[in-house]
Amino acid sequence: MGEKSQALGLSVPPHTPHAISVSLPTWRDNVGYEAGDKRVVDSMVSGYPRFFIHLSIQKLAVVCERKYNLGDERCMLFPTKKIAEGCRSFIQQRSAVLGSPVNARLVHLLICPEDKQNDGIPGLEISGNPGSCANLHIVLFPAGSFPIAKEFWQHTGLGISSRLAERCLSLLPDDATSVQRPTSQLQVEFLQKDITDTTLLSRARLSSTTEELNPDSVYLEERYGRNLPLDAASFAKRTLRSRVAGVLIRDNVNECHTEPCLGKELVVGPSVRGITSVAADDVYLFPTGMSAIWNAHNIALAVRPPAKSVCFGFPYTDTLKILQKWGPGCHFLGFGVDSDIDELEKILEAEVKRDPTTPPVLALFTEFPSNPLLRSANLPRLRALADKYDFLIVVDETIGNFVNVKVLPYADIVVSSLTKVFSGASNVMGGSLTLNPQGRHYSALKDYLKDNFEDVYFDEDAIYMERNSRDFKRRVRVIDANAEAVCDFLRSKSIAGGAPAPAIKEVFYPKYITRENYDKCRIQSVDSEDGKTGGFGGLFSLTFTSIAASKAFFDALPCYKGPSLGTNFTLACPFTILAHFGELDWAAQYGVEEGLVRISVGMEDSQVLLRSFQIALNAAEATLATT
Repeated sequence: MGEKSQALGLSVPPHTPHAISVSLPTWRDNVGYEAGDKRVVDSMVSGYPRFFIHLSIQKLAVVCERKYNLGDERCMLFPTKKIAEGCRSFIQQRSAVLGSPVNARLVHLLICPEDKQNDGIPGLEISGNPGSCANLHIVLFPAGSFPIAKEFWQHTGLGISSRLAERCLSLLPDDATSVQRPTSQLQVEFLQKDITDTTLLSRARLSSTTEELNPDSVYLEERYGRNLPLDAASFAKRTLRSRVAGVLIRDNVNECHTEPCLGKELVVGPSVRGITSVAADDVYLFPTGMSAIWNAHNIALAVRPPAKSVCFGFPYTDTLKILQKWGPGCHFLGFGVDSDIDELEKILEAEVKRDPTTPPVLALFTEFPSNPLLRSANLPRLRALADKYDFLIVVDETIGNFVNVKVLPYADIVVSSLTKVFSGASNVMGGSLTLNPQGRHYSALKDYLKDNFEDVYFDEDAIYMERNSRDFKRRVRVIDANAEAVCDFLRSKSIAGGAPAPAIKEVFYPKYITRENYDKCRIQSVDSEDGKTGGFGGLFSLTFTSIAASKAFFDALPCYKGPSLGTNFTLACPFTILAHFGELDWAAQYGVEEGLVRISVGMEDSQVLLRSFQIALNAAEATLATT
């Protein structure tokens, strides 16, 4: 860890074509990124995929814009017509709310190679389409509406995968980027309507990426991703659903090592998720964690009477935006402590008094624990209110993860970002939604999903996710132990820990923050395989006695710096700067200070970690002498 560094704007991890983080190594770099500083923006060749559109997707979008745009149109790319229609509807509705209504158009592009066997290599199924054709749904809109379209991309997490974009590009001819724009009136009238274009094109080799790639990474991408038999993805998804459901008695896909697993029997039994009847069929896979949350909200809107939702606790920013921008709105209880439950009860009572014929709220969304303050809600008390007033509870367990906590007994729906510690490798996105079969509204939720669920998780992404997650539990145990050691050390040097004249104010970590609520869900029985009990996770946040101390600590910490969490390596970011740069005062009202530093602990040697954090602490404490 102490030797890790990465130049500004390059991928984290290094030499990873589909990395989900980007190096922002100094406090100044992070501020520059948020402020649109040319020095920073021009350096970016990677980024978190919902915020930074992958370069391969950008390249494909340019091809589509050159072929189909009218005037100054831009486009967004999606895997299905349903999602594209959702984007168009959002652009139209959101632009109207903002006072400048615009329209959007859809184009369905089916890209097929001339050689159906791809030079003798069996084709890969693309988003449910047989063979090696790629299905692409293009939303075109006035260029000035790009920020609105980007909101849909960011909030829903339903844009196409970078691997799908590369697949599409690989099917296009070399001259695809020089496609002529329509010139005749007949062509223009044709393009003004929604259209379907079946393009029979020969394959073309992709140009090299802007960052020199690790040969091993390239080998894995080509060997493991491109040349897979058709049923590998189906098996990977079935394995992932079983793994998330907690029903694998013996996760024998570990026997496959780095090869694709085919023909292996999954040995399953009662779930260990706290509800024994949970099955793989109760788990639904999505391309991102945020798309699982967005879908949970839309499912609730579809099966329950209309009402505001509740956002309980200070969440990751997009969860709140989803509840505010889709549906009737939400009640925001941003501290997530028991006094907020008292306030919730008042809201429920008032709504019932106003209209006793309908449930007072639609659903309550909460993270367990929350990001970035690591607070845990009193789930038993919230469950009692949900039963009394008949609303859904949706719990995001990404930070706690099901190796450490059992939240399903208190939830109707559990969502998780598989992108994080479930994968760990920081090279693939994914999300899951799990239904509680003991929930009051399970049948309605299940029936809706049976009729409406679309599997839009790109096959190659599922294959990478399955491989990455095989040793999920082992990695969580290492990360838990490392994080606890680091947090114990840092807390002893903080105001909260009683240290004299410290630079650190508080260590936000479930062991110290709302511990009683966390312990109500923490797995405290001994695991039969490794003899461990549930830990406190790998994420924590620090606040400091001054902004100078925050900056000094962050800049001096010798680890990767960038967005995301749950990586196998330690990763730090100035969270409030990245997530709430335009609303710092608002975030501060809920204890999310401008100088907060969030750290996701990795699997490095614990002594190396402690030495590294000592270096950063020394830098922070050195600022005290100059203030």
